[in-house]
Amino acid sequence: MLGYYLTNQGQVRNHNEDAGGVFKNDEGQTLGVVADGMGGHQAGDVASQMATSHLHKKWQEIERLSTPDEAENWLREAIRTANNEIKSYADEHVECAGMGTTIVVAICTEQFATIGHIGDSRCYVANAYGFKSITEDHSLVNELVRSGQISEEQAENHPRKNVLLKALGTEFDLTADVKTLEFEVNDRLLLCTDGLTNKVNEDELSELKNFDGDWTDYCQTLVDLANERGGEDNITLTVVHYDSPSDEKEGAE
Repeated sequence: MLGYYLTNQGQVRNHNEDAGGVFKNDEGQTLGVVADGMGGHQAGDVASQMATSHLHKKWQEIERLSTPDEAENWLREAIRTANNEIKSYADEHVECAGMGTTIVVAICTEQFATIGHIGDSRCYVANAYGFKSITEDHSLVNELVRSGQISEEQAENHPRKNVLLKALGTEFDLTADVKTLEFEVNDRLLLCTDGLTNKVNEDELSELKNFDGDWTDYCQTLVDLANERGGEDNITLTVVHYDSPSDEKEGAE
């Protein structure tokens, strides 16, 4: 299981509020994380780093996740406790009041991938069936599209495009949307912030399904493309490629 993570400040922002990473547990299973922080007098980076660190720590503590139910339960609870930790910290530190972060997380095993998210950072999958998004943005504009009030084309340039309806750390006991899909050899996942998806369209992202080179180059090419088109936001992405079943520990139950 190969994992790659890249973050970039972009061309306009004076600091990077994104965070994330790719982490292995003792059983060789992979956790991919992407978080896009916001608010609180430049405390967005605090929220995204707290979310990432919390999930990383929890991931190091667990034993092997053998079933989708186990993975989904673990992910819901890990995101819930990360949320409450961020909210409590913001309540106790006035300089962090109002901070929050998106989160998108993927647990990748040899049999399945379990994805959880809050906010508008996304997860895409490329497999034998093609390329598609498997998350639904928790955003005002997406809700307007879903309810038929505006078209997808109108959503692209909507003045309230960045308004979130749900963000990690903004209220206690938020629940993530969680789903599981089969994960087979040569399947790929892309987790990314809106700093990428606002600049690179899905046709361009779909190269994920055909790419056969160095994943570091793939990630850098997407970051460069977003920056060439303005780079007004931080840009962060994680790729997980199930290249072969040999990386997880043999004989584990």
